[in-house]
Amino acid sequence: MPDSRSTATIFASPHSGCDYPRRFVSDSVLTETTLRSSEDAFVDRLFDRAPQFGAPLLTAVMPRAYVDLNRSAEELDPALIEGVRQFGHNPRISSGLGVVPRVVSNGKSIRHGRISMQEARERLDRFYHPYHDCLHRLMGESHAMFGSALLFDCHSMPKDALLATSNAFVKTPDIVLGDRFGTSCDAGIAALVEGVFKDAGLVVSRNLPFAGAFVVQNYGRPSMGRHVMQIEINRALYMDEATITPNAGFGDLKAVIDRIVAHLADLGRDELKLAAE
Repeated sequence: MPDSRSTATIFASPHSGCDYPRRFVSDSVLTETTLRSSEDAFVDRLFDRAPQFGAPLLTAVMPRAYVDLNRSAEELDPALIEGVRQFGHNPRISSGLGVVPRVVSNGKSIRHGRISMQEARERLDRFYHPYHDCLHRLMGESHAMFGSALLFDCHSMPKDALLATSNAFVKTPDIVLGDRFGTSCDAGIAALVEGVFKDAGLVVSRNLPFAGAFVVQNYGRPSMGRHVMQIEINRALYMDEATITPNAGFGDLKAVIDRIVAHLADLGRDELKLAAE
């Protein structure tokens, strides 16, 4: 948290947690590196200067493979959790990517067998609900202090996800901004945000291949002055996906993101209301 909040802007990184419980790792059939493949590694480090610009930065502690903070708490997987009944078809749950994931990247199963409902509820009670309670509070505080709130939900994109949609681009995007096709953020604000990234020399796509998931959809209420955009960063810019280590480009990208964070914090001061008018 900043010493003093001076902007309506908030940054969050729900998938950069890397505190893997020992029992969770020992119960898994995957190597530790493979288990980390769905983690948005180092995204919290890329945005870590946010508090210096007066903006809160909310980061996950537990990894996405353990509990996915960018899902509804009701997205429980009957193939993983004992006692869950299936209601209708949810493609995320069916693919193993519910709030308590069954798989990591490329559909690799995390473990053999199922877990108890009690264990699933404990993960939600200890980590999911406190995270969202904090996010709700931060949004409410921004709205009360500044008359509006601007949340950036920060993620990273694996190479495979971009390759699957490569035919849609003249040039592979460095950044994908998701606003649920204009429903989670005012159009004027979204245009300003896109301009900040483009002015930094980055190739930007909007809503393709990622339009935003639960956080964007659940918290974005532009008509009420609550604006949310998802930021996806191409992992190739800053990390080696095979070893999950920063690559030679990390420092350069970090410097670029630092400048972008400063500009996005500025949007949450004087420019936010003007952009939405």
